[in-house]
Amino acid sequence: MTSSSASTRQPVYAQRVEGLGTITLTPVDPAADAALIHSWVTEERARFWGMGEASRELVQEIYEDVDRRTTHHAFLARRDGEPVALFQTYDCTEDRVGECYEVQPGDTGVHLLIGPARGAAESGFSSGLVGAFLSYVLSGGTTRRVVAEPDARNEKAIARLVRSGFELGPEVELPEIDLPEVHLPAKRARLAFFRPGAN
Repeated sequence: MTSSSASTRQPVYAQRVEGLGTITLTPVDPAADAALIHSWVTEERARFWGMGEASRELVQEIYEDVDRRTTHHAFLARRDGEPVALFQTYDCTEDRVGECYEVQPGDTGVHLLIGPARGAAESGFSSGLVGAFLSYVLSGGTTRRVVAEPDARNEKAIARLVRSGFELGPEVELPEIDLPEVHLPAKRARLAFFRPGAN
């Protein structure tokens, strides 16, 4: 397997966010981006991401699996060129969360991990990122509701979603997934929903 030091993938979305800069979303290149993603997901602050013990090779394998799918997508978000977050979208009917609530047509699930960027502590930084992500998810015209399922213990992420206009749903137990290409332990999650125009 060959590995390049830099991705040749191009951004699929760009948005100028007032006071923040230009946010771009580029599909994750598993070989080129695995080292960066590994450095983020293995930090203590990312413990709720569930990959704290993962090797760089396993991180690459996980994102190669995501890359092969048509229902799940991973993006690196950059602020004026600097990587600041990992953002993932998925079809809720093709994900374990679909076993935990009544999926509606047009539901798109999201995951967000904000990296240790220099500006992460700035006022408005995370809300600006979330706003750009929501704009991207809704720009395709097929998403009618955005669904998030952070770890139920992750009070910071839940509060961020509420500030961004999400409505909290119930706590649910996401079932374990144990497949040759990926293992995800069971997870106690708090559902949250964003409906465009409802806020």
